[in-house]
Amino acid sequence: MLETSARLLRLLSLLQAAQELTGPQLAHRLGVTTRTIRNDVERLRRLGYPVHATLGTTGGYRLGAGAALPPLLLDDEEAVAIVVGLRTAATGAITGIEDTALRALAKLEQVLPSRLRHRIGALQAAMTPLGRPGPTVDAHVLTAIAAAIRGHERLRFDYTGHDGTAGRRMVEPHRLVHIRSRWYLVAWDIDRDDWRTFRADRIQPRIPSGPRFTARADPEGDIAAYVERGLGSALWRLQASVVVHAPASVISTQLPPAVLVEALDHETCIAHVGADTPQMLAHYIGLLDADFDVTEPPELIDHIRKLAERYRRATP
Repeated sequence: MLETSARLLRLLSLLQAAQELTGPQLAHRLGVTTRTIRNDVERLRRLGYPVHATLGTTGGYRLGAGAALPPLLLDDEEAVAIVVGLRTAATGAITGIEDTALRALAKLEQVLPSRLRHRIGALQAAMTPLGRPGPTVDAHVLTAIAAAIRGHERLRFDYTGHDGTAGRRMVEPHRLVHIRSRWYLVAWDIDRDDWRTFRADRIQPRIPSGPRFTARADPEGDIAAYVERGLGSALWRLQASVVVHAPASVISTQLPPAVLVEALDHETCIAHVGADTPQMLAHYIGLLDADFDVTEPPELIDHIRKLAERYRRATP
């Protein structure tokens, strides 16, 4: 016998497929008693689905509004989660699915009980999309990459670097990561024999894909931390490795997760930091409230010397 949730879904499917079915007909198809059918109909009604009954020897059950749509068994929290996801997809960083997401959202609203429609309507009225903060990626590109990841197949693609140069790459695709409003592909680069991170909006897959490969473990043991650290260093114009005279466990709590802190010993560590200007970089380092040594870049060294002289003049 079908479990209750599966049976309810099957019951909705049967009612959707016919204008009206009697209790005995439904009981026969589901392998249950007519009493079970009556109880299931009451469960559906409590969930908010409009199941109407007609009396008499020829009477039966039929669905009301929404019968032409696929049946859904969702609790309130699940329905709200789906609506938020569809709204995000309609205004997110993936092109080609906006209209599809809006159509799915409209269908979902039609089939949901009225109490949920009001709740979701209030939610949508309160939401204000910010638009696309960064470049978008085509949905077909993401699905092609995802298919190669799932099938453990090498991926060939044309890639445009940040400097505008184009080239062709062959990789073992590992994971897609969405971070900072952008999609990234983490993959093992065959030619460079190392891990690389690629912007998905700069990828143009070449089909068919390559031969199958054996999946590798996550780089550094944590795929999210790996991407975060890589972006943390790649986004800044200036980068420095600063020796800080304090334990790594202390300094790491004072810096963002993207900053890599490596222990030299129990009392000293190296912080790999970055910023767009020497002023910003010196400011962040000064906030660590610990002695430090800087050997590069030259712009940072010059600015720290100017700051030291300025602070010296500011004190009697």
